[in-house]
Amino acid sequence: MGEAMYNVGKIVNTQGIKGELKVLLQTDFPETRFQKGNKLIMVDPDKKTEMIVEVESGRLQKNVYIVKFVGFTDINVVEKYKGWMLKVRASDLLELEDDQYYYHEIIGCSVVTEDGETLGTVTDILTPGANDVWVVTRPVGKPVLLPVIDDVVLKVDIAAKQILVYIMEGLID
Repeated sequence: MGEAMYNVGKIVNTQGIKGELKVLLQTDFPETRFQKGNKLIMVDPDKKTEMIVEVESGRLQKNVYIVKFVGFTDINVVEKYKGWMLKVRASDLLELEDDQYYYHEIIGCSVVTEDGETLGTVTDILTPGANDVWVVTRPVGKPVLLPVIDDVVLKVDIAAKQILVYIMEGLID
């Protein structure tokens, strides 16, 4: 089996008639991932076809990134790529600070309170603004929306796939 790959975005639509694509971001580093000359892997989720592409240009527009790849010159060429994923190989992941984590490291972690109660498992990450919010799915009941702030997230142990948290009053219904 080949080297692991990680999502950096999903092509959701075309932009204009000159071959640009709208990309829904799944990376905290769009300026790096979509800078001119950077290479990405396009993967068709249905056919599992892979294609290496080179970024010609990229820019933020509202809540999506507008990306143009070398050789993709008009809308007729790029229309078929709607729904394709943009990925990087594990060896292309950037080095992070000590208190930063990739989504794939957090998703699937068990969340445990200071009292030793297992709250559930992180199943999604929301990025609404000032801080991320981890969606913790519980065995019973509604999911918990856990703000990723120092007062709540006490310790993250990626090796053990476990996150220790303090539950503030009113955080759980």
